[in-house]
Amino acid sequence: MNALLKLSAAVDWLSIQVGKYVIWLIGISTVISAVNACVRKLFNVGSNAFLEVQWYLFAASFLLASAYTLLKNEHVRVDVFSSRLSRRAQTWIDVLGFGLFLTPVCLAVLWYGIPFFLQGFHTGERSPNAGGLIRWPVYAMIPIGFSLLLLQGWSELIKRLAFLQGLIEDPTHKKPKEG
Repeated sequence: MNALLKLSAAVDWLSIQVGKYVIWLIGISTVISAVNACVRKLFNVGSNAFLEVQWYLFAASFLLASAYTLLKNEHVRVDVFSSRLSRRAQTWIDVLGFGLFLTPVCLAVLWYGIPFFLQGFHTGERSPNAGGLIRWPVYAMIPIGFSLLLLQGWSELIKRLAFLQGLIEDPTHKKPKEG
């Protein structure tokens, strides 16, 4: 289990690194959106490329940040029933969720998403809009994002199993911020 916990720590580190930089995609997208709106209103000139790059950056930020969100336990949950259960029972629900739902969904998306990306890459698919962008860069975010999410899901699974064995503290317990 120690080797798996080291692997989990490495995956967590990767998710943190990606999470640190993905926030910049949202900032860049916001600036592009503001500049595009100003240019369109002031000079009556629009750009499909600017609109599409906003969408690409937003898609990339959403897909790439999903693993970081899972790591920080900030993902969407339905705690109506599980919040009344013991911490151990909640952990078992997480274990089953990671194993029976998250893993198969990520693998299915990768199974279909990788060929989808490769086809767009090999054909050089472009947006049909005038001045539109090539699409493969945003298609690449699908397998990259779901690979990161799958790895983080496995990391969380490892930590939950270690917690159930009494090897580590509750991985979902949020520590108070210092300072």
